[in-house]
Amino acid sequence: MAKGKDVRVRVILECNSCVRNGININKESRGISRYITQKNRHNTPSRLELRKFCPYCYKHTIHGEITK
Repeated sequence: MAKGKDVRVRVILECNSCVRNGININKESRGISRYITQKNRHNTPSRLELRKFCPYCYKHTIHGEITK
């Protein structure tokens, strides 16, 4: 089977709150929260968005799929 034809693909989820405030990150903030997960390409062709815990915002926020 070809490498690009796999049904399940790895995706990176990034915190939307940290990204919006990326320019104004203060010295205490350590960075941007990211998670790695998998999704089924046939069942979810659009971008994935999940509520995950962001250790930098100290709350549950929306994490959206980004390109590699």
